[in-house]
Amino acid sequence: MILQKYQEAGLLFNTNFLEKTSTDGVYGYRGELILIEGEKGDAQGHTKPPVEVMHGAVMLGGEQLLMVVGSLNKVSSLPVFLKKYRADLAPTAKVVMYVVNAKSAAQVLLEGVSCVLIPLVQGVPWNEITETLGLDKSDFKGQTPGNKVMTTYNQLKNYTPKFPVVPFEEVLAAATQAVRENWGAI
Repeated sequence: MILQKYQEAGLLFNTNFLEKTSTDGVYGYRGELILIEGEKGDAQGHTKPPVEVMHGAVMLGGEQLLMVVGSLNKVSSLPVFLKKYRADLAPTAKVVMYVVNAKSAAQVLLEGVSCVLIPLVQGVPWNEITETLGLDKSDFKGQTPGNKVMTTYNQLKNYTPKFPVVPFEEVLAAATQAVRENWGAI
């Protein structure tokens, strides 16, 4: 299974959970996904922290990735994600990225993958996608975390974004200087 391969390869980071769903061979994941690994830190092979991650990743996968939702700091990180994970995406995979420096919401086709890009300076992709899809707590009542991801995927399959289809180069050229806003102790 693809998500287990990522775990074994050390590509899952700050994992909330990686759990089987009620569909045989399909797993749900929430955490971060490494886009660019850290360098080897010492002679023992320890690595430095990742250079770049997809924050708040919500993924569903069996043999291939069926759904990827997450937050990128920059529009320019989308090609980085696709370079590393494109071969693992199912042909009908749903990809929704909340992008900190995106100027406006859009749909792009990049490397044959349809991606929905939505600006988000602060927030959690899980909360944003469930709100976008009109899901609430009652939709998840009594479900395991993995099955909550499956429920989200099933709703996402029927989601038709109302954002324009725009060439990726235009979205990239329109990127803002926005940076992620963090909450918490100072």
